[in-house]
Amino acid sequence: MQKAYLILENGTIFEGKSFGAAGEAIGEIVFTTAMTGYLETLTDPSYYGQIVVQTFPLIGNYGVIPEDFESECPHVKAYIVRDWCQEPSNFRCEGDLDTFLKQHNIVGLYGIDTRQLTKIVRESGVMNGKIVPEGSSFGLTDLKNYTIVEAVKNTTCSEEKTFEPEGEVKRKVVLYDFGAKHNIGRELVKRGCEVTVVPAYTKAERIKELAPDGIMLSNGPGDPAENVEIIEELKKLSEMKIPTFGICLGHQLLALAHGAMTHKLKYGHRGANQPAENTETGRVYITSQNHGYAVENDSLPEGEAKVLYVNANDGTCEGIRYLNEPAFSVQFHPEACGGPHDTDFLFDEFIELIDTNKK
Repeated sequence: MQKAYLILENGTIFEGKSFGAAGEAIGEIVFTTAMTGYLETLTDPSYYGQIVVQTFPLIGNYGVIPEDFESECPHVKAYIVRDWCQEPSNFRCEGDLDTFLKQHNIVGLYGIDTRQLTKIVRESGVMNGKIVPEGSSFGLTDLKNYTIVEAVKNTTCSEEKTFEPEGEVKRKVVLYDFGAKHNIGRELVKRGCEVTVVPAYTKAERIKELAPDGIMLSNGPGDPAENVEIIEELKKLSEMKIPTFGICLGHQLLALAHGAMTHKLKYGHRGANQPAENTETGRVYITSQNHGYAVENDSLPEGEAKVLYVNANDGTCEGIRYLNEPAFSVQFHPEACGGPHDTDFLFDEFIELIDTNKK
């Protein structure tokens, strides 16, 4: 394998080896602590514009399984692992990781000390990184100037599409696609919902025409405050009092529509072992998360919203209940694939909210 290098914005250089697509890649370096679910990570639109580092040392052992994809294609800028499995074994396997990355033109790097890299990001904060093959320039100008922009615009769907449950349609739900994972729609469909997926920039008037029983605001990538047009439409929808459930970016956008503020975290929460504490019961749930921004707890409008969940590690906002309308949101992923599934009951709470509102 050809030598390749990772250059960090702070000047640190790691020597490794290339796999996947050949060439250079620049992105925001982030790490995920998940031990399984690398296919879901690669195809999660929330990683748009980022170079993902897997802290688990061996990746690719069960190959490529298209049924497990969370979107149609990978959205990462590049992929870094300690070691990758060249001979995967699984009865569902339809290919290997190296070939998959090549097919989608994703640059890969392996053979570096991912533990040291993770410690740098944890201590110094998220920074840009650049992967270059041996013999290429180590220039830092383009590296330092890189920023993620128009992330939602580049991951949302282009047109409406509807998914029907196998049995009777009991409820109609509009799913705003800000970079949605497939399993959000699947969780709704299996609960008897007809799900109409709409592009991120769909106007509130169109949503009113669709006459949904509920609105789901999906996950997605990028800085939530960048999405000014979407936030304005969510303000209008909030006035309609339609039952609403927001996840991840949807959670942040709904908070911004209510006058709250968001801020960028030092290195974000990414992985399948993040503890979220319910502020009403004190119970802690182990959750899957993937976000670099958080809603500021103290910025929520008094008397209109309350913090429902907090991160048990750093106290940041993990969930909000709105007091004057049928709406709630969470920062973590209750639809998590490949797990944990401890909080998938939140979909049932959303269904209950819809049914109560229909009475």
